[in-house]
Order: sequence, then C-alpha cells, then structure tokens
Amino acid sequence: MKNANNFPPGWDEERVRRLIHHYESQTEAEAIAEDEAAFAIWWDERQALRAELGLPAEAPPAKTAG
Repeated sequence: MKNANNFPPGWDEERVRRLIHHYESQTEAEAIAEDEAAFAIWWDERQALRAELGLPAEAPPAKTAG
C-alpha cells in the first residue's frame, strides 16, 4: 500500500489497515453473527420494497445447518 492513489474516494491506508484488523481478529462466531445481521437487514429492506411495489412477501430462505 505505497500509493494512496490506489484507494477509492474516502479510503486511505489507515482505513484499510483497520478493516483488515477487524476481520482478522474476529472469531468464527463473530463473523457468522455479522453475516447473519447483514442478511437480516438486507431481507427486511427487500420485504419493505416488495410491499411498497405491491408484491407479496416472500418466505425467508430455509436456514441450513452448518
């Protein structure tokens, strides 16, 4: 990371380092919880949009063991 011009707008080397540290220091359980929380937000937004468009709600996908 030698050239700041390689970063998208609003990003810099420090931000990238913090992001890497965040993900490298997570436990597997924390990573799964973060993924599930992000999915729940996405699902709620999708259902709200479907309602706004007058489309029927979808059943959530079945949770797989894992």
